[in-house]
Amino acid sequence: MKELFDFILRFGNLNQQQMDFIASKATELKLPKEEYFSEAGKIAKQVGFVVDGILRVCYYNNKSEEITKYFIEENNLVVDLESFDNQICSSAYVQAVTDCKMIVFQRKDWLELLQTIVGFDAIVNKIISRALMQKVERRSPLVSEDGTTRYLKFLEIYPTAVNRIPLSYVASYLGVTQSSLSRIRKNIK
Repeated sequence: MKELFDFILRFGNLNQQQMDFIASKATELKLPKEEYFSEAGKIAKQVGFVVDGILRVCYYNNKSEEITKYFIEENNLVVDLESFDNQICSSAYVQAVTDCKMIVFQRKDWLELLQTIVGFDAIVNKIISRALMQKVERRSPLVSEDGTTRYLKFLEIYPTAVNRIPLSYVASYLGVTQSSLSRIRKNIK
């Protein structure tokens, strides 16, 4: 729980009573590798905080190819925001890449926290804004660069993740084949 509060307190202040209330609404979740935190075609019902592990957000394109949009590492919130907020079916999967340890809030509890704790909505909005900026910063350079540059950028963005993520997911994220990724990695070493 300490990791969650260290994270939240970077975006605003909470007193002990507010933190106790947040803790009372949280549950721990162990999500095994390959399991889904949320799935396409279903409505996202929970907000999670990654204590340990890596998740990925992926979808299937019109050719039924699996595309990895991005990864979510430790000390980040994870939620399919559009699905969660608007109660609509998700278009993406959130899947554990490694065994994950998470702190999870069910939708009704999360909404209660937002309505009850003064200023919590402002903290959450700052967290969401930061996450959206990171998403744009991480994706936009990948579009126009060659495979080697994209891979080097990936190493910069996710320095601790590269040895924990299957190469097939990394290749999917970079928009290259697995054999191309192997060549790129060989040429860099």
